[in-house]
Amino acid sequence: MSKYAIEVSHVSMLFHLSRERVDNAKEYVIRFLTRKLSYNEFWALKDVSFKVKKGDRVGIMGFNGAGKSTLLKTVAGVLKPTMGEVKVRGVIAPLLELGAGFDMNYSGAENIYLYGATMGYSKSFIKEKYDEIVEFSELGEFINSPMKSYSSGMKTRLGFSIATAVKPDVLILDEVLSVGDAAFKEKSEQRIMDMMADGVTVLYVSHSTERVRKLCNKAIILTKGQVIAYGDSDEICDMYTEMVASK
Repeated sequence: MSKYAIEVSHVSMLFHLSRERVDNAKEYVIRFLTRKLSYNEFWALKDVSFKVKKGDRVGIMGFNGAGKSTLLKTVAGVLKPTMGEVKVRGVIAPLLELGAGFDMNYSGAENIYLYGATMGYSKSFIKEKYDEIVEFSELGEFINSPMKSYSSGMKTRLGFSIATAVKPDVLILDEVLSVGDAAFKEKSEQRIMDMMADGVTVLYVSHSTERVRKLCNKAIILTKGQVIAYGDSDEICDMYTEMVASK
């Protein structure tokens, strides 16, 4: 058994950015077939390698556009790297863009099964956890209503409740996560802290050195898609603070 929960080996991620605005799918297809579609290459990640031991909590810091969210999505399996390899051992709970996979024409109840399936949960598991998910989301009176009638906060609350129904080995967390009102946010943060207390391995994107020092024992700095530092969280946070001050 490996001591590492996450192994990222020489990962690079290439995106093609269109040089011209294409207003609709028909125009895109025509330009593509006639080879009139031009684009710029953008490497969001460049030869990224690091390993995370089981139980470590790793903060990922960097300026906007550094590749932090792309890295999380790659580790979560949302994106397949252009080059390199990612190995994750155990059950993953990716708290990224919660509710992005909902079908607006389905009810909240139907979306619990749909969203759960996109996260790799079996139908029997969702059925077992269904009441717990509804109770935690506090959406019981709305659960059979169409998703298109939900506010953005309601969608996020339901997405969070589904994503955290499992007891994960690896938690992937983006700081921009904002879940409902103040009371629900406090409850959701407590659930995350409980997961951490159980020894879950964590990847946590943040701009806040204070939060990284508090929650993480290790940290990474990304700059223009490359890892420039990885080590003890206090040391890396000191380095990042200096970078911010000198910018």
